[in-house]
Amino acid sequence: MNKLAHGSALRARLRREQANKAEKQGIVADSKEVRMALMAQVHNGDKTLEEVQAALKKIKRNAKKEGKITRNQAYLGKY
Repeated sequence: MNKLAHGSALRARLRREQANKAEKQGIVADSKEVRMALMAQVHNGDKTLEEVQAALKKIKRNAKKEGKITRNQAYLGKY
């Protein structure tokens, strides 16, 4: 692996770690657990994929109002 690829891989790993840390702190509105729960509703037939996607967009849109951040913001370290 060349230096550039190694640096990118390291940066990505560090970003994933900071996103996971933020999720453990409970400050991520659209955490993995929330996403998994939404997808479980699709798999159970309770909701359609479109309904769940709309719900996820709403969660992400309201994150700041609730004093939380999105997974993308956690990944980028913007908190």
